Formats: sequence, structure tokens, C-alpha cells
Amino acid sequence: METSTWVTIISIAVTIMFTLGVPVFLVIGYWVIGMSFLIGLTLDNMGSQLSDVFTDGFALLAMPLFILTGDLINRSGIARRLSDYAYACLGWLRGGLAMASLGACGLFAAISGSNSATTATIGSMLHPEMVKGGYDERFSAATAAAGGTVGIIIPPSIIFIVYGFLLNLTVSDLFVAGIIPGALMVFAMMLACFIISTINGWGVLIGLSVTRVLKTALGAWLGFFAIGLVLYGIYSGKFSATEAAGVTVGFCVIVGFVCLPLHKLMGRDEDRDVSEKGFAEMLVVRGFGPLELPSITMRSAQITGILAPLIAISIVMQQILSQLGAQATITEFVTSMGGYYPVLFTSMAIVFVAGMVLESLPVTIILAPILAPIAAQVGVDPIQFSVIFLVGASIGFITPPYGLNLYVASGVTGVPYFRLLRYTVPYLVALISVWFLVALVPELSTYLVPTKG
Repeated sequence: METSTWVTIISIAVTIMFTLGVPVFLVIGYWVIGMSFLIGLTLDNMGSQLSDVFTDGFALLAMPLFILTGDLINRSGIARRLSDYAYACLGWLRGGLAMASLGACGLFAAISGSNSATTATIGSMLHPEMVKGGYDERFSAATAAAGGTVGIIIPPSIIFIVYGFLLNLTVSDLFVAGIIPGALMVFAMMLACFIISTINGWGVLIGLSVTRVLKTALGAWLGFFAIGLVLYGIYSGKFSATEAAGVTVGFCVIVGFVCLPLHKLMGRDEDRDVSEKGFAEMLVVRGFGPLELPSITMRSAQITGILAPLIAISIVMQQILSQLGAQATITEFVTSMGGYYPVLFTSMAIVFVAGMVLESLPVTIILAPILAPIAAQVGVDPIQFSVIFLVGASIGFITPPYGLNLYVASGVTGVPYFRLLRYTVPYLVALISVWFLVALVPELSTYLVPTKG
């Protein structure tokens, strides 16, 4: 049989495996192995490519560290304090608790850099509270899934690290470029949430209390400090993204160890209402002990163990696609559109479709090195295109059939996957609106970047 026939057969076979629920890493891995034999690449090539990723990619060291940061702030109780602050600020509005969960997602993302960690943490904490507050359980779960999309846009971002590694861009510049678009995504989703909640009459309103806002802000001071530590260090150039990740992990470990004995000494229930807590209690979070650290680290290592091989195998996939002529075909197709906006919007369409069936990492690794140079040729700023590309990839987290955040939200809330889809539509509209705004207004991505100033 001809090579094209075998390519079709192998691709159909792995597609069937994907639809049957085989993990994405194995699906891509089987495709890569089959294609390697087909086009004459040895398995030694795959081994060397995998080795190069893990030995030469210093920037990728930030990825496991930021994943660990997310688990540390969750276990220590910092994440709960951030969500309390968001609710104190927004609980007086119709849909306030749901909007607070979106705000909490933005705050959590500003420390963790992970979409799935953001969805899982905020969803598990606030979904039960939203259901108790009269929200539809499907809407509550969809809100957590949608909120998690900003996990890879608001800095620090794991996927920005990968993008910078692939395109040889400064990761700190990419981080700063994501601040305004990430904030716009949160506000747009809040607006959609407010409209839907108002129409359906969801949510129990609480009075706007300056005292409550100030107390919860005080209670969340460690979270704000961690966010400020990352942003100041990166924005000022004091340390790189990898160094920022290491500093944040160290800070969270110290907080956990110091706060645990202090919290036990107070002997109070962390779940009590904030109005019942004293000044000293607001300063101290639950914390964790040295004996808990191995289990926290193991959880983070499990997630890293899924993502890191996926990055490596996707790079080999990119190499094979190049030899098969796929990159040349895509390049020719996009370039044939001609002009700034036709090329830009065609690239966005390709990213959107790819995000519907693949996770953001393989989408980025496979498509970014193809589309970014084409966009640069027609005058799109590389920093702006990175944000356009990754906002589009983040939307894929709540678009079927893949929709990773939908699976995560379903897992932590118990709401079946397909029952969430209807309630993601308003959030999709909000996110796509911001996506086009970012594409049409370059300053939203470049204004804060020091090298652009």
C-alpha cells in the first residue's frame, strides 16, 4: 500500500482509540511510533528528541514548580482565603457567589499557572456552596470549568513557558503580556454570569460590608503577597520565570510549616464565618506539616509526569508532520489567505478547531512553530500573537468533544460531562468576544511588556 494509505489507516486507528477514552499521551505516542516506522525514522531518534527536551529545556523547569505551587496554596488554605475575599467583594450582586468563584479562579491562576488545578481547586471548594445558594448544579460546575480557562493566561502560566521555549521568546515578557487579556477574560465571564444569574434569579445576596471586605483581604494577605512576589520579580527583571517558580515554592513551604503550629495553638475551626474570626486568626492560614509535604509533592509529580512526556512526544510528532509535508501544507494554506487580517483570522480558526480535539500543550507544540512565523511575516507582533494563540487554546478547555476543564469539573462536582455543555455557551460567547478584542487591539497584549515600552 502507498504511504498515504498507511497514514490514513494509522490516523483513523488512533482517532478511534481517542474516542474510546485512551489517554492523549498514548494516542499521540502510538501515532508517532507507527509513523516513525512508516517513514523510516528509528526509535533512537525518538529517544534523542525526548532526551533533548528534558536536558536542554531549562525554562521547562518552571512547569513542575508552578504545579507544586498550586497544590501547596490549596493545602495550606491560602486558596480558601482568596475565594472568601472574592465573595465578600461580589456577594451583594445577583450571582455574586458564582462571580466570586470566577474571581477566585483569576487569583488562584495568578499563583498556580494551571487550568486544571484552578478548575479542580475552586470547583471542589465553591460548587457545594453554590448549589446550597440556589444555583443550578450544572451551571455551578460549568462556571468552575470556564473560570479555569484563565489558568494558562494570567501569569505565571505553564503554557506560556512552553510557548517561549518553542519560539525563543522571553518568558517574562509573555507573562506580563497575559495580565490584561486574562483580567478581561475574568470580567467578561463575570458579566455573562451576572446576566444568566439575574435571568434565573440564582444566588443568595449578602450585604456589602466594608468590614467583611477588609477582614477577608487581611485573611488573604499571604495569597496577595505570593502574587505580588511573582509579578514583581518577573516584571522588574529580578529573576527569571524558573527562578520565580522556585521562590514561590519556597515561600509556600515556609508559610505552611510556620502557620500549622500557630493555627493549632489557636485551636479554632477554619470553616467558621469570617465575621467570627479575630485579628490573629485572619493572619494565619491552616498550613501543613513536613510529613504532608511528600504527599503534596507526589500529587504534583503525577501531574508533571503526565504533561512532561506529552510535551516531548508532541515535539517528535511535530518533526514527523514536517517530514510528511503537513507543516508545508498548513503554511501554504494560511499564507494563501494574503493580508494581515485574513492570515490572523485563519490562524485563529485553526487554533480553535485544534483546541476542540486536543489539549493545549500538543496544540501549542504542533501549531505555534508553524503559525507564529507566518503571522510575523504579515506584521503581527510576536508577543501579541502568543496571547492570541493561547487565549484561543484556552477556549478549547470548554469546547467539546475534548474540553479538558469540563472533564475536570465533572470529576470534582459529580455532574455528568454532557450536562455541563449547555451552560458553557454564555461563557464561550464571553471568551470569544475577548479573543477577538485581543486580536484587534495589539496594545492589550503589548502595553505592559517592558521591552515594548
